[in-house]
Formats: sequence, C-alpha cells, structure tokens
Amino acid sequence: MKKLRICALSAALCLLTGCGNAPEPASSSEASSADTTDAPAEVITEAPEIAGYDLLWHDEFDGSTLDDSIWNYEPHEPGWTNEELQEYTTSTDNVFLRDGKLVLKAIKSEKNGGDYYTSGKITAQNKKDFTYGKVVASAKVPAGKGLWPAIWMMPQDEQHYGQWPKCGEIDIMEVLGSRLDTAYGTLHYGEPHAEQQGTYILENGGSYADAFHEFSVEWEPGEMRWYIDGNLYHTVNDWFTAVQGEDEKPYPAPFDQPFFVQMNLAVGGTWPGNPDASTDFDKAEFEIDYVRVYQKPQYDTNVTKPEKNYREPLEDGNYVLNGNFAESEDLTDDEGWKFLLFEGGEGSAEIQDQKLVIKTENEGTVDYSVQLVQPEMPMIKGKKYRVSFDAWADETRDIIVCVSAPNAGWIRYLPDTTLEITTEQKTYTYEFEMKDKDDPLGRLEFNLGNRGSAATVYLTNVRLEEIE
Repeated sequence: MKKLRICALSAALCLLTGCGNAPEPASSSEASSADTTDAPAEVITEAPEIAGYDLLWHDEFDGSTLDDSIWNYEPHEPGWTNEELQEYTTSTDNVFLRDGKLVLKAIKSEKNGGDYYTSGKITAQNKKDFTYGKVVASAKVPAGKGLWPAIWMMPQDEQHYGQWPKCGEIDIMEVLGSRLDTAYGTLHYGEPHAEQQGTYILENGGSYADAFHEFSVEWEPGEMRWYIDGNLYHTVNDWFTAVQGEDEKPYPAPFDQPFFVQMNLAVGGTWPGNPDASTDFDKAEFEIDYVRVYQKPQYDTNVTKPEKNYREPLEDGNYVLNGNFAESEDLTDDEGWKFLLFEGGEGSAEIQDQKLVIKTENEGTVDYSVQLVQPEMPMIKGKKYRVSFDAWADETRDIIVCVSAPNAGWIRYLPDTTLEITTEQKTYTYEFEMKDKDDPLGRLEFNLGNRGSAATVYLTNVRLEEIE
C-alpha cells in the first residue's frame, strides 16, 4: 500500500520566482535532467478501511522525522519504574525513522565505570487521546535477554480514578527478548492491583523477532479483545476499580475515560531480568511499521458487569479435578492440570499409574521454570481452606507449593511454602484463611525450578477443600 507521489518541478520553480530575481530559464536538456534527478519523492501510505469502523488517526512512519503532532518523547532516568536499567532519552540515536519504520533502539555504553543503557519511549498523550476503539500496530521485536518491547495504553488523566493501578492500563503487546515465541496482552486495574493476561505462542519454533506481526486490541465499554495476526486470543469483561476500603466505582470504570497509545523498549527490570553477555545491543531495535486507531460511529455505554462463575466442588468436596490422576489428560491445554516451562526450564510431565511424574532436564533460573498448575480454584473471602497431597522423589529435594492469584497481581492466598520431599511417599497438609477479595480464578501451583536438584518428582491425591 506504499504509494509514491512526485512533486512537479514547475510548481517548485513557481515558488522560487515568487520572490527575489527570477532565475535564468533552463535549457530543455537541463530541465529534463532536473525532472528525473532532483524531483523530491514523498511516500504516502493509506491505512486500510475496516468494516464498521472509521479511521480516527494513524501513523505509517513514512517521513524522515517523528511526527510531533502525534508523538511526544518521554525521557526518564534509570530505575524510574520496574527496576529497569535504561535511561529514556530524546536522542535520535534512540528514536528514529528508517525505511518507513519507527525504530526504538537500546544502546549499551559505559558511565561511572559501569554498564549504562539508553533507549526510547514515545507517547501520544494530550495529542491523540480517545475513548473506545480498535488499535492496530505492526511490529518486530529484538532478540536478547533483558530486552522488553511494549505497545500499551494509559489514561490521559491518571488522577481521574487515582494513580496506577486504579487508573487502569491496557497492554496491547509485550514480548520478552528471552522468550521470543510468546506475546502477552494484559489488562491492569483495581485496588488491590488486579490483572488479566493472555498469551499467544507461535507454533513450530516461530519468533516475534523474525518477522513483523500485527497486534491489535478492540476496546469497547463492556469488553476488550486481543488479537495477533487477526487471531483472537484473549477476552476480558469483568474488571473493576476502587480505592482500598471503599465501594467499587461504577462499571466500566476505569476503562471509560480517554486513553493514549505509547511505545517503548525497556532494558532489564523485574520481569525480563537484566541483559547478559549474550545480548547483542547492535541489534537491539524495536521496529514499528504502523499504528492505526479506528473507532465505531457509536458505542452502547449502558453495560453491566457480568456475574462471576465459581467452580463447584466434586462430590467429595475436592475442588481439584483429577486430583488422584486416575484419568489421562492433555497437560498442555487450559483444562484441569497444566505443565509449564519458563526461563530455561526443560522437562516433561505425564500421568502414570495414578500419579503424575515430573522429570526435569534443566531446572532453569527461577522457581517457576518447571511448574505444574491447576487454575480456577474458587477463593472466597473469609473462608478457610486445606491443601493436601502426596509427594516423593527419586532423591531428597525440595519443591514449592502455593495458591496464587494470576488475576490479582500474583498475590498468594497460600504463601509460597518450601517443603522437603524424600524417596518415601508422604502426605503434606497446609491450611490457610482467604483474606482477600473474592476470586474465582485462584491457582494451585507446584514449582520445581531452580531448586538445586533435577530429581524426578511424583504427586498424587491432590486436594483443595473448604474447612470449617
């Protein structure tokens, strides 16, 4: 959809003769040469139409400099948020246009005898704020541990409902440079902090650093939907916001106010970890081909928050499905048990003879590098619960068990509990009281990563139940 428009030389000459002395007329051969060699070329890209939407604004990054009618530079010192290492600057070394793309580049240098990082962040705040719409962006991310590119949205007036997270945050895309097959779409809100995150994993070893992908979010009064390359992978419709100890604000707050788009390339921080010797900063470039914002002619703002659905216990009172592993099941889907690997973790899990067998090949760098979970554990404020299970291993080692809150800032209802297991099958029991906001999506976790052992672990008779 790139189009070239050639500006006529005659128009330029007319402008030149409008003041001062008229130039000597050029010979026909000179004019012909100027027509073919000196005429400026301007690239114009037309954003495509989307049925049911009007184009609100867009930037195809076709020019030579950043369009300051749309974007602001947002400089910040290192450590400004998330313990990130970079300084965001206004330098064209960190933010520039090249070949019809916006480039946010992270640069490693030295300062005061240590590593120093600079990078780029831009926002459309107070220039292209809008309420409700469809944001579409095409981007290619950099590879490398500690690199953290993001396209996201924040409210134009952060104080309208209160500072983050009460104000709300819409993350259109995030990719970690150390895990290039996975993109994240996340909604942050509430007090206490809550979040709902979806992931889209490329198949067959695909990488978001190898090619451009289109990331989009549809923001409506009662629902948000995330897409990658046109594939829907995450839907949220039950957010809230409140000041601690007060009633919730009327739904759909906080996502009923103007937001703006922003983009950045972070270095280090609490989520991706810091870069290491393998991170190639010569190639640390986050490229964005276009950003397009569409809006429907009108939106129905008369929406109500859907009721939460809580899992019912089994007949014996157990909320855990297939807790005795009597049935075979797919350990990679989102139903029942799920086995996960992160941050260098390598291993496998399978059901054998009414027990789950977890084999670790590489324990990874964090405790959740090798992880078994069961989601949708209903947690009700004021109730007491008991977690129990049988566990043993090929040799003495430890594991961590907890009940976490993926949609409530990853707080713990049952705190991370380290237990030593031996070669003998034993029963372990833990009780706790739920003291936080009702949550239908608690998660029972067993974490085996980064424990100083790769010994095979066996689990069975897993239960989570209410107690008086």
